[in-house]
Amino acid sequence: MNWTSFDTWIVVVGALTAVTCALPGSFLVLRKMSMMGDAITHAVLPGLALAFIFTGSRASFPMFIGAAITGVLTAVFTEWVSKFGRVDRGAAMGVVFTTFFALGLILIVQAAEHVELDAGCVLYGAMEFTPLDTVAIASLEVPRAALVLASVFMLNLGIVVAFFKEFRLSSFDSALTDTLGFSSRLMHYLLMTMVAVTTVAAFEAVGSIIVIAMLIVPPATAMLLTRRLIPLLVLACLVGVLAAILGHWGALQIPRLFGYESTNTSGMMAVAVGFLFLLAWLFAPQGGLLTKRIKTEVHEKKSEQELLSGRQ
Repeated sequence: MNWTSFDTWIVVVGALTAVTCALPGSFLVLRKMSMMGDAITHAVLPGLALAFIFTGSRASFPMFIGAAITGVLTAVFTEWVSKFGRVDRGAAMGVVFTTFFALGLILIVQAAEHVELDAGCVLYGAMEFTPLDTVAIASLEVPRAALVLASVFMLNLGIVVAFFKEFRLSSFDSALTDTLGFSSRLMHYLLMTMVAVTTVAAFEAVGSIIVIAMLIVPPATAMLLTRRLIPLLVLACLVGVLAAILGHWGALQIPRLFGYESTNTSGMMAVAVGFLFLLAWLFAPQGGLLTKRIKTEVHEKKSEQELLSGRQ
């Protein structure tokens, strides 16, 4: 395999996508709101399509605004449907995000007649082509997607650092958060806005379907390895970066075993991060399935030996 700078930039874009998603995704997992991330990921499509229709371009700022608005509306409407409609929260998510997603697809079809917009790219991403769209920084040509993702990552990191105590409190005990003078509702909608903006930044690289894997699976994997918040955030980012490396390598190498040239990198990233989750589930030092079984067997053998020694 001839590894080029093109491949390096693809991995960099994938890694930036993963770490950008891992920060808000960690708090979604802690709050047991993984499906809300899925809902927002799909429901921001109407905001994107309307931004395309009104501006006639793929400029990042209108996309961010449209996605942020529809992302927050998704969270608000879900709360309303659940509260006033007296239905389960999961059912409320299903009603809201499927309606928004269908509306978004209809608008995308209409927008595609006027602007350069591919519905398949929105759904599955085009990470392999991100190094072709570059921005000159000094003497270095940097992919525009990398700059956008790096900017959103720094934004997410800044928000997490600035409101770390509030996010931590509201993730574990919203009532205590309100008692101490912090608004748990405000932190909820701030997190939803972060997810919406992150989703838009990741669209070009991995699309709306794969981004949910990057939001949820790395934090879920990290939770199998640690129960402390800061190490969880760091491990989630590291798992995402490793998934980007393994995903691109797998996209180039694994299809050749079956007679094909290559496959989609973003899809292989999702497969890679799922494989990493499986390894953590089986071999995590504290709670891994096989680790616990081995410890149990060792403990039983030790108890038997101690029992036999006592009888002697």
